[in-house]
Amino acid sequence: MTTGLLLAAGGGSRMGRPKALVRDDDGTSWLVRSAAVLRDGGCSRVVVVLGAAADEARQLVPEGCRVVVADDWASGMAASLSTGLTALGPDDGDVAVVTLVDLPDVSADVVRRVLAAASGPGSLARAVYAGRPGHPVLMGRHHWTPAATAVSGDEGAKAYLHEHGCAAVECGDLATGRDVDARPTPDQQRPD
Repeated sequence: MTTGLLLAAGGGSRMGRPKALVRDDDGTSWLVRSAAVLRDGGCSRVVVVLGAAADEARQLVPEGCRVVVADDWASGMAASLSTGLTALGPDDGDVAVVTLVDLPDVSADVVRRVLAAASGPGSLARAVYAGRPGHPVLMGRHHWTPAATAVSGDEGAKAYLHEHGCAAVECGDLATGRDVDARPTPDQQRPD
């Protein structure tokens, strides 16, 4: 079993609202889309980490997803990652696929490719796009607690992944992997 861990706690200051509340022009919730990408990519469970506007965002979480709230979300991405990893337990399988809510072109194909790198509870791999590190990140159970305690600020697990020899899984042929920090104008949107 694999659990998808969707980080959607941030306030989205450059976006003008929490990213968990953002919708595409067609009305599709980023939160709903991202949870579906994890499920369609091979995750049998999805845990959504909320923070900013958690009560409002909770209403958008698809049925069957578990919600945890990072009360200290304002301290940076590490808070939501730590909260999410700490919430994972024995029933969540041997590996987790961690991704962000603001990656509109990351598809289920990317999740499947990264998940194919899983080799058990010691697995550690991440998507790279033309060699540039990104998400999703695959973390085996043996890394959940150490990574949760090692992260701080807005860096996420970057240093932890580097120190522990994270494998790179090239996905640049499938997506750009770029996160959206500001609402794109229509001419900047990538077609589906």
